[in-house]
Amino acid sequence: MTTPADAPRNDGRAADALRPVAVDWDPMGFALSSVLFAAGRTRVLCSVCLDPEVPRWRKGSGSGWLSAEYRLLPASTPSRQGRELMKLSGRTQEIQRLIGRSLRAALDLEALGERTLLVDCDVLQADAGTRTASITGAWIALAAALERLQHQGVLAASPLRQQVSAVSVGLVDGVALLDLDYSEDSRAEVDLNVVMDEQGRLLEIQGTAEGAPFSRSRLDALLDLAEPGLRDLQEAQRQALAVAPGTTTG
Repeated sequence: MTTPADAPRNDGRAADALRPVAVDWDPMGFALSSVLFAAGRTRVLCSVCLDPEVPRWRKGSGSGWLSAEYRLLPASTPSRQGRELMKLSGRTQEIQRLIGRSLRAALDLEALGERTLLVDCDVLQADAGTRTASITGAWIALAAALERLQHQGVLAASPLRQQVSAVSVGLVDGVALLDLDYSEDSRAEVDLNVVMDEQGRLLEIQGTAEGAPFSRSRLDALLDLAEPGLRDLQEAQRQALAVAPGTTTG
């Protein structure tokens, strides 16, 4: 497997470099919190709203819930995506479940009380990595939303327990690459999506060999490539929260 130092990329990045990250605060004025999260040309609008109740099956438990929805907007890809209305594709269902699992892992649901956090991730432009960008961006919006609920007196303490970020890694022409764009993702021999907390613990790994099987040593090498990138994304999350309006840090 080629090492990162040997791997030129179309956009000039080193193989172990993230795409440029940008966060714009509160483009949606009626949400509890929202961010426009960009990773290179991939842009995702992440918002958080509060429902003062929990799903029926959760009532009486004393614990809250978080639910996530994900959509590709029609003009987010070169060929227009039809709107998913009555029936969601298997891909959409898989991704929004991944987002929900990843964010719930960051919470103490008992501390949330019998309330539901509703997270929406709408992809404005897709250049690969939309699910990982959704998780990373939604965590930023979630952290700010919970702090705002404390300021409003809705929550006595924040139920946020973990910082969570996500990134893709893959093998392209035998080279291990971090944070694949579409030109790389579309021809990757191996594609992994990795979700990690700030303690370096893995929340989820989604991996696919698009052609031939890959070895355990290659998996380990890809995870080793992902970890520094995930920590860099967590630093970007902290920097974004430091300037968040309506919080003690911003």
